[in-house]
Amino acid sequence: MARRILVVTTANDPQESVESLVRERAGEDAEVRVVAPASKISWLDWLTNDEDAARTDAARRAEAASGAAPTERVEAKVGDVDPMQAIEDALRSFPADEVLVLTPPEEQAEWLEQGLGELAQRRFSVPVTQIVTR
Repeated sequence: MARRILVVTTANDPQESVESLVRERAGEDAEVRVVAPASKISWLDWLTNDEDAARTDAARRAEAASGAAPTERVEAKVGDVDPMQAIEDALRSFPADEVLVLTPPEEQAEWLEQGLGELAQRRFSVPVTQIVTR
């Protein structure tokens, strides 16, 4: 049975890591869902529900990451603005064996992305691995 990997990316260039990580953890027959939270949003835009630019950016990141996955069984989605909610939503419909969280370095992370890997590791019962990208 193929392993199911949930890739959650707030990283700007996730495709650099996705191929090797998925291949290493699950092989080429993995089933992969890529979720890019629409988390690159300012506090003011979040308050006013002005999420269009963040959703466009998230769609670009999701497609880039899914295109790099070494499997044909891959689906890309834009997730909630709150990355933790995006992970929870994805796990409801995609019971993953592992969650890979790709983030930028903390100093480059937006306010909703800070501490994401650690928070996810504490909150979810599936194994969560955070990978900090360039």
